[in-house]
Amino acid sequence: MKFLKQGWLVLVLAVVFGVGLTAVDRTLGPKIAENQKNETYGQIANLVPGGAAANTKEVRIGGQTVLKVYNTEGEHVGWVIPATGMGYSDAIKALLGLDAQARSITGIYILDQKETPGLGSKITTDWNRQYVGKTILPPLTVVKTTPTKENEIKAISGATISSNSLTDIVNRAAEAFAKALTADATAKNKGQ
Repeated sequence: MKFLKQGWLVLVLAVVFGVGLTAVDRTLGPKIAENQKNETYGQIANLVPGGAAANTKEVRIGGQTVLKVYNTEGEHVGWVIPATGMGYSDAIKALLGLDAQARSITGIYILDQKETPGLGSKITTDWNRQYVGKTILPPLTVVKTTPTKENEIKAISGATISSNSLTDIVNRAAEAFAKALTADATAKNKGQ
């Protein structure tokens, strides 16, 4: 009987905290989304050289919202796409900059990560600059030694899982976007 009384207390507390967390999420959710959008637009010039945030347009391709980036003269210079996947300890959320043809990487920015501090968290440092200029095909691979091939990324010492995770995230996002872009262009051509 004593366990039943304690069980009800746990149940009541769970409901109260659940309602509280839901209220906080509903209240702060839109503000968090707005902050992430502002952070994304603030990175456009770093992700796509020559890109102007003011001339960027949100478009739907392949069922996801991506940013079509233009320069100040109105020329299409690239894309910014979301890239998300599992890291060593939690999800990694990144932004991937691609050239206008979606063939090479022009930038990478980590929006959110919870990798091991001092090790896996190095994915947010200049370490990730080695992706810039790489083509999306063949897919990128991680090596523990000095890269000898164009598609190789040097792993973070002591954080090979984080290095592999980010590289897999980049490969999957770039490949899926390139396929969706091709399918979208084909559909538009058939419609003309």
